[in-house]
Amino acid sequence: MTQTPLFSRPAWIGIVVCCLILALLPILNLAFPSGHTLHISSYTVALVGKFMCYAMAALALDLVWGYTGILSLGHGVFFALGGYAHGMYLMRAIGRDGVYQSNLPDFMVFLDWKTYPWFWSLTDNFWYCMALVVLVPGVLAFVFGYFAFRSRIKGVYFSIITQAMTFAFMLLFFRNNTGFGGNNGFTDFKRILGYSITAPSTKAVLYLITLAFLFGALVLCRWIVTSKLGRVLQAVRDSESRLMFIGYNPLWFKLFVWTLSAVLCGIAGALYVPQVGIINPSEMSPANSIEMVIWAAVGGRGSLLGPIIGAFSVNGLKSWFTGAFPDLWLYALGLIFILVTLFMPQGILGLAAHLKNKLKSKPASQPEAEASGSKEAA
Repeated sequence: MTQTPLFSRPAWIGIVVCCLILALLPILNLAFPSGHTLHISSYTVALVGKFMCYAMAALALDLVWGYTGILSLGHGVFFALGGYAHGMYLMRAIGRDGVYQSNLPDFMVFLDWKTYPWFWSLTDNFWYCMALVVLVPGVLAFVFGYFAFRSRIKGVYFSIITQAMTFAFMLLFFRNNTGFGGNNGFTDFKRILGYSITAPSTKAVLYLITLAFLFGALVLCRWIVTSKLGRVLQAVRDSESRLMFIGYNPLWFKLFVWTLSAVLCGIAGALYVPQVGIINPSEMSPANSIEMVIWAAVGGRGSLLGPIIGAFSVNGLKSWFTGAFPDLWLYALGLIFILVTLFMPQGILGLAAHLKNKLKSKPASQPEAEASGSKEAA
């Protein structure tokens, strides 16, 4: 049996070219002074870095929605938990440079906390917090998924309870006494691993690490969906009952891909926080999770590359809209989703494939038409 290639040759060329172009942006930012033709602004670098984090979250969602048929409306909670886990380290790294010059973060001093709560233990260790980035979303997804999939909750019911989960976490994190900064969350980060977090070189490194993780996540997801495991996941999506009839237990397959998706989303959130400089409970709002679904739908779900394209396209449009017509963005987003659902069910990638097939068939059909015309004349 021949092994399915990860990507076709043209797709590999396209991916590598896009990665090289993206990797060039922070280098141009550092190499050329402001005002030079080749200079890329720090704002653009930060914006693209943020988009790459969103793209990784959309990719994680596509793995469960596009390939396994599990529509989650609560992936925002995994994204935010990864961000909070990294944010705890960044808050500890501020040291006594806060407004109150205390060993405690400013929000704890303001709320008259005297010591760190127990769950902040060891969070001054970078690698411990990186482990939390993976473990916290992963364990939550595993426990939640185990009970949901074991109870055979699926379809719209599963989507609703994922939305309820992220909403419940958002309300919990809004409370000041949970020890996560309440409404304001974590912000005012100073340094990471001893380096100034606002230095252009630090931002460039964070950007390039994000690009590397996005590329790694894409290759990992593609390897999974082209393997035997991927074929089982697609069988879960297409006909779960038939899969059970031939002897497979879909519970563990769904649980694996659901947990992996949550971990990828958590890593995306952890990469997002130092680049944006803030994490607060609004990242867990149901609207954010729904936006992730729209990114995947616009780009083309079930394609892996599509959600990445969708995340860049929708967020690029959002950046322009919120500057030009800030009050109209939500209406525009809703309209985009309706139009894509009605006229582009396969998203941007599906439309591109359709146009390509049409262009390919045109030259072939033209001589046939001419031949049939000459026959009629004869």
